Amino acid sequence: MVECRAAPLVPKVSQDHLDARRRQILDAAIACFARDGFHRATMQDICREARLSPGAIYRYFSSKDDLVEAIADERHAREAAFMENAQEIGEGVEALHALGRAFFSSLADPDERRRRRLGVQVWAEAVLNPRVHKLVMRGTDRPREVMAQLVRQAQERGELDRGLDADSVARVMTAMFQGFILQQVWDEDVDVASYLETAEAFLDALLTASVP
Repeated sequence: MVECRAAPLVPKVSQDHLDARRRQILDAAIACFARDGFHRATMQDICREARLSPGAIYRYFSSKDDLVEAIADERHAREAAFMENAQEIGEGVEALHALGRAFFSSLADPDERRRRRLGVQVWAEAVLNPRVHKLVMRGTDRPREVMAQLVRQAQERGELDRGLDADSVARVMTAMFQGFILQQVWDEDVDVASYLETAEAFLDALLTASVP
């Protein structure tokens, strides 16, 4: 008679453990990409940084592109929260000020600055890589659309000149933020608070010019 034995029980891995492991891998990837560059850093480098086996890494991410997309998705989620909070604060210029302060204030965080350093590399990669280009545009289009909406609100409230093209104003504001990120990568000592004050002065100048 053949004896039947129960299969050994496999310990169930908690969601908290899975989330922590994923976070560990993403943090290692950010560190490698920021230090060595997107192209020079390898999956083996990320394994060493995370102190995990290749199998553990590939369980979550199949390539560097997958890692970059996950990192970008996290940033997009943070920025979506900025936009939601700004719209809850008010409308028009008040919301624009709140949104700008949220975006620029985040750049005072060393971890965010390291992530943005990777972002600059991704911008360059987007010129030739269609998948990365799509990713970059997804992260740029939504904030620009929200800013254009707030500009139109400000125009309807009489706070900004109705003759200004809302999308163009939003693009200028986006360029001021992206340009500062690039400068911060080049010069880590650049003053975030001073730049924000100057950016707000530009917006206030538009307000002044709009007064009849």
